Amino acid sequence: MEKLHTAATVLIVPGLRDHVAEHWQTLLEARLAKVRAVAPLQVNGLDCNARVEAIQHALEQIDGEVVLVAHSAGVLMVAHWAARYQRPIKGALLAAPPDLQAEWPAAYPSPDTLRANGWAPLPITPLPFPSIVAASSNDHLASLEAVTAMARGWGSQLVELGAVGHLNPASGYGPWPQAENFIQTLDC
Repeated sequence: MEKLHTAATVLIVPGLRDHVAEHWQTLLEARLAKVRAVAPLQVNGLDCNARVEAIQHALEQIDGEVVLVAHSAGVLMVAHWAARYQRPIKGALLAAPPDLQAEWPAAYPSPDTLRANGWAPLPITPLPFPSIVAASSNDHLASLEAVTAMARGWGSQLVELGAVGHLNPASGYGPWPQAENFIQTLDC
């Protein structure tokens, strides 16, 4: 398999389930030549501060330009990281951010649990780097309206993907080739 080459190093920021073998982020990581991923947490997996520190630790291991690729709660982690740290980031692909005010299915941690672990208030101020928010019209973790408001607050370009669920294996995504196009747009 030929690797996709980028000028910047791509840092994969997974959601709360960390690295799932059939997830588009894991498959994307295997396709990229210059890539790192935030390591899974062994303890305190729901602690927002621990997640933000894991992003910072991963970034400290990278020299040069970085494009962030975050999914689900990984998007919220990036928003919190950007509110605390200053490092030039070339751009970020922020896919399917969840809404901490929504009711989530039982298979997910409750938004109340996340709020109690430092996830709220969510920073909704302009990000200091270009970003693309990829949104679904039928995500069970966030309405399109909620994601649109997040994108607007972050100063992100909003891309409506249609009815793609939560853009995860349960929604039929394995490979998501469009992510490579978004990365190339951010990497130019």
